[in-house]
Amino acid sequence: MVVYIDLLFDPFGTSWADVREGAIVAEGEGFDGVWLYDHLAGSVHGEDRVLECWTTLTAIAVTVPRLAVGTMVLNVANRDPGTLAVMAAALQEVSGGRLILGLGAGGGPRTAYAAEQRALGREVRGDAARRAAVEATVATLRSVWSGTVGGVEGFLRPDPQPQIIVGGFGPKMAELAGRVGDGVNLPGGPGLERLLELSRGAHAASRLASSPFVVTVSSDLGPRSLDRLRQLGVDRAVAFVGSPLADHVRTMAAARG
Repeated sequence: MVVYIDLLFDPFGTSWADVREGAIVAEGEGFDGVWLYDHLAGSVHGEDRVLECWTTLTAIAVTVPRLAVGTMVLNVANRDPGTLAVMAAALQEVSGGRLILGLGAGGGPRTAYAAEQRALGREVRGDAARRAAVEATVATLRSVWSGTVGGVEGFLRPDPQPQIIVGGFGPKMAELAGRVGDGVNLPGGPGLERLLELSRGAHAASRLASSPFVVTVSSDLGPRSLDRLRQLGVDRAVAFVGSPLADHVRTMAAARG
């Protein structure tokens, strides 16, 4: 069964006031978590601004005391992996253990998202290199969270460690998620079953096989969609919400019943 019903807030062209109100309403209406995209320039979605993911999630975490906060998904090219590990450990403490750390490879050289990377002087690498960067980032996170790196002690050790959920929109990333992550985030389209099979198979064959594997899926909240996810053993359904966020959250809550 789907245990949790989460919301993905659209950060493009919106304000912190809108996000704050949306989060308060989402908590009051009984939803379980709020996720944000990780982008840097509003123009990649045709808007004049976008709220930065990490800062905004931190603000949400201190605004509402219950909701999980998730990144869907952090582009590993946007932040140094070691620094990200310390940031994540701090947010895990600030939020009281509510962080879900979604990671992804970011857009490729031919996508619209490459523009925001190049504008800030970053190289946009090919698919294989970006997948390797995700795997290396996961290893760095786990190393820093041990508290000691390269003989240096005192790195913040999150307790519990945030779940690392890897975006798996294609078969190679789905396999990577199962092999190195604590879970996978998948699109809810017709290829869901195949990607889910790949992720769970890779997890079962990995050194993490004895640990739970969390599955989050982008979905609407209609009964048929949720029934399908329950049958597949999905843990979290994540529904997109546009602006004005609070109004749309109320509408979704009413339709959900």
